[in-house]
Order: sequence, then structure tokens, then C-alpha cells
Amino acid sequence: MIRRRDPAAERLLDAAARVFTERGPGAGMAEVAAAAGVGRATLYRYFPSRDALLRGLVEAAAAEVEQRIADADVDAVDAREGVARLCRGFMTAGARYAFLANLGDEPQKDPEMARRLNEPVRRLLERGVAEGRIRSDLPIEVLFALFTGLVTQALRLLADGAAGPEQACAAVVSVFFDGVEPRDTPK
Repeated sequence: MIRRRDPAAERLLDAAARVFTERGPGAGMAEVAAAAGVGRATLYRYFPSRDALLRGLVEAAAAEVEQRIADADVDAVDAREGVARLCRGFMTAGARYAFLANLGDEPQKDPEMARRLNEPVRRLLERGVAEGRIRSDLPIEVLFALFTGLVTQALRLLADGAAGPEQACAAVVSVFFDGVEPRDTPK
């Protein structure tokens, strides 16, 4: 379920995303307030601490990723295209929130958020195995860890400016499927 926020809080989060993208996650609250065109007191009224602001950004990023997962309509295509669509959604949202990739496993601290973001990926991987597009000798948890590890590293490339969303997504899909597509002959 995607929650809507107060419009003023949304503007503050938009400004924070811009500031942290431009200056890195070490940017200060005063910089965020200035970018939003408000005083620090207003920022602190909505986000009483830097941690609260970062948590708000994580929630905003998760909501955008959830929306992009829903928009990807992965059930309408085969597993490889579904993975590509999910990856494009992650990279598109990631272009705005890529700096969060360098903050660690914040979403994993909220089990419900982690479930909402992870379950569609697991279901798609399970379907890929059932369709014969993904190897059946690897447990779903291994496939999930491989895919999300690649996505996380690609988001770090975005955050560092080393790759754009399309390039990062193409690399993730290519490397992932090079390793998980069934082989006709054993190596």
C-alpha cells in the first residue's frame, strides 16, 4: 500500500533528495531547509532530526519503488523481461534516491517495508524457475541475493555518477542472466 504524505512534507523530502544527491548524505539540515525555501524550524517541525529526515527519504523511495513495481506489470511478460522491467523501475527510482544505497540496509530495519519490496522480486524469480528461464538448481534465496546484490551495486554506481540508469540496468540484467539461465551442457 502506497501512502500519501502532507504536501509540505513532500516538498521538504524533494528538497532533501536534491541536496543529498548533489552534496552527498553528509549534507546538513540547514542546507536542506535553504533548498526548500523554509527556515530550519519548519524543517524540524516535520522532521525532528536528521535520522527522521533520512527515514522519510527511505519511506519516499520505497513508495516510489513500490509504485514502479506495480507499474512494471511483470505478470504480462516472461521472467527475463519482468526482471528487466523491475530493474528499470529500481534504477529510475534509484536515480532520484541513489544516495540511499550508501546508507546501508535501512529498509531491512522495517520488516513490513522489506516484505513489500522483496516479495514481488521473489515471486518473479520463482516464476522464472517454473518457466525454465532461470536455473532450478539454485535456491530462490540465492537467486534473490544475487539479483538484489547486483541492483544494490548498480545503485551505488548511480550514486557515484559512474553509470546512468539504462546502462546500470542493462548490466544488471545481462550479468544476472549470464549466471542464472539454464545451460544446455554442464560446465
